[in-house]
Amino acid sequence: MQDDFKIQQKKNARVKTAFSEKEIRVKKLFSDNGTEISSLNIFFRVFKKEKTLEVWAKNKTDAAYKFVTSYPVCSSSGTLGPKRKQGDLQVPEGFYEINHFNPASNFYLSLGVNYPNASDKILGAKGNLGGSIYIHGDCVTIGCIPLTDDKIKEVYVMAVEAKSNGQSKIPVHIFPCKMDAAGMKFLETEYKENAALLSFWKNIKKGFEFFETNKTLPAISVSAKGAYVFR
Repeated sequence: MQDDFKIQQKKNARVKTAFSEKEIRVKKLFSDNGTEISSLNIFFRVFKKEKTLEVWAKNKTDAAYKFVTSYPVCSSSGTLGPKRKQGDLQVPEGFYEINHFNPASNFYLSLGVNYPNASDKILGAKGNLGGSIYIHGDCVTIGCIPLTDDKIKEVYVMAVEAKSNGQSKIPVHIFPCKMDAAGMKFLETEYKENAALLSFWKNIKKGFEFFETNKTLPAISVSAKGAYVFR
């Protein structure tokens, strides 16, 4: 049964508390959005400069996602730009998915992001990429995405509901900023002497634009040189 995942998760005290405190609010957020919990698909989008995590959702039978809500990222480390090695303090940038639910995190609750991905493994420091990147509670970070204990309860409940209703992969797209005209002008001005970084951003901008235009997620692959390919 798909619901077994939620049952197992709720055996953990913090998850049980999260559902007790946040389940009604989470269900209302989705119902107001026209999304049924029993048919839920979610998508997280993070903007580092704006310090924001967005939640988008749709029913499994719908083509397009709709915006649900956003949460402030309460602390950050590193600078704009992708994570390329262990200890660089960077929050990754690129296209990921949730690969771990940790109900007993040192940061209350946490959702693992599958860094390094295929692109990171090509472009990053071989054998020294680092890992353990999470969306989590508390308000401290070394390369992760902290939302506070209160807000991670909501996001964790959302992710548990999506997984328990059959969503095997929850996408997480992480960008340096909103990559619209103003955002790109900022990046091109501030980082005009860093051609490699601008090239990377122009590549991931295509994924941002695909979603902005269609409100659907592109199919993403990675070239032999580490570039993302969208279709």
